[in-house]
Amino acid sequence: MNPENPTSRRVLSIFVLAMMNVAVIASLRALPMMAEEGFSLVFFFVAAAIIFLIPTALVSAELATGWSEGGGVYTWVKEAFGGRLGFMAIWLQWIQNVIWYPTVLSFAGATLAYIFNPALATNKVYMIAVILAVYWGATFANFCGMKISGLVSSIGVIAGTLLPGALIIILGLLWMSTGRTSQVSFSVKNLFPDLHNIRNIVFLAGVLLTYAGMEVSAVHAREVKNPQRDYPRAIFLATIIVLVIFILGSLSIAVVIPQKDISLVAGIMQAFTNFFGAYNMKWIIPIIAFLVTAGVVGQVSTWIVGPSKGLFATSRNGDLPPFFQHVNKNGVPTHLLTVQGLIVTTISLVFLFMPDVSSSYWILTVLTAQLYLIMYIFLYAAAIKLRYSRPDVPRAYKVPGGNTGMWLVAGIGILGALFAIFIGFFPPAQLATGNIIFYEIFLVSGIVIMCLAPLLIYHFRKSGWISKNI
Repeated sequence: MNPENPTSRRVLSIFVLAMMNVAVIASLRALPMMAEEGFSLVFFFVAAAIIFLIPTALVSAELATGWSEGGGVYTWVKEAFGGRLGFMAIWLQWIQNVIWYPTVLSFAGATLAYIFNPALATNKVYMIAVILAVYWGATFANFCGMKISGLVSSIGVIAGTLLPGALIIILGLLWMSTGRTSQVSFSVKNLFPDLHNIRNIVFLAGVLLTYAGMEVSAVHAREVKNPQRDYPRAIFLATIIVLVIFILGSLSIAVVIPQKDISLVAGIMQAFTNFFGAYNMKWIIPIIAFLVTAGVVGQVSTWIVGPSKGLFATSRNGDLPPFFQHVNKNGVPTHLLTVQGLIVTTISLVFLFMPDVSSSYWILTVLTAQLYLIMYIFLYAAAIKLRYSRPDVPRAYKVPGGNTGMWLVAGIGILGALFAIFIGFFPPAQLATGNIIFYEIFLVSGIVIMCLAPLLIYHFRKSGWISKNI
């Protein structure tokens, strides 16, 4: 077998590639949020797949198979629009992840409460304490290198995501098949949300965030035998699997908990409590809570270093001051991770200013989504631009339909992202988000500061910042 022959490395089947994409996206954290929508959650998940998930997967595959030297979105946007916007794109990919940590860790905190005292799931001080303790603990664990964090992640995904996810779907199906009371009306009328009030569709922004990350796995597009034919098939198979998991999982929560009582952070455990309570098996609830918490910790452990590596690479190229280029003996960028932790600590304080834990969870979720979607707009625009500026670069996979096809697919992605960013400024009708002025100022200032920061850093960069070890 010739190692220089690209076809010699094409060993992934359509199913395996589909499952790799499912692994990137699958998460239990989004299920309670969509359970709030009742039966119309089906509409939201399908619509988001059409306007975001599929366009992202196809566009990212073309970029990843054309520019496979690494760097991801940083390389793609830089190639299309120059270093300034390339740095801004990788910065947004990093900073949205930093804002995401308090949301996913609040989910962990609420779940952990069911081991000791479920009432703690609504306690703001408890929530901040758990967020900071778990985050800094995972950060210090990563200082020891990727071997430890990789082991934690592997165990966590299997025990804390796949098993509880399958279990809650089975319990939901069992609940319905035995004729128990459902909190959801499965009528055609309820399949579609009330579009007369834009606040009824705000959760669409959260769904798009749930689907984010497909650009990470796009690099594997060249590893199937026939990328042009097999990659789209793998994406559509992955989309179907993801839709089934998310829809059935969310409905399992919705059928057993009244909409007004669903907590965005504790909804999973609320559902398990109701299910096992009905079957006189409450003894198993702390075990499930421990497994789900382990899954979240594993996920966070993986992501703490992962997204930081892209930003760290730009620091070596001189886009960040030398302070951020420091690594310890294990090759971990400890200074960058420490600053990241300080930002997470500051952002976590928002829990003290919102009416309850669910509203705090939501406002951080929507800011995360808006920043991430701005990055995706850069990604889509770069794909269009490179079709014209670099048509000579061979792509193992190309969005079908020529330039018109690229404009159509990437255009749908851009319009979908812009719409989701816009509706994010409207508080959801399903939640009490408190002072509207604070809500808007927090989102607007968050977007302005996080988008302005990379532009200022890039503007004031110095030649002396370039690492001598490159």
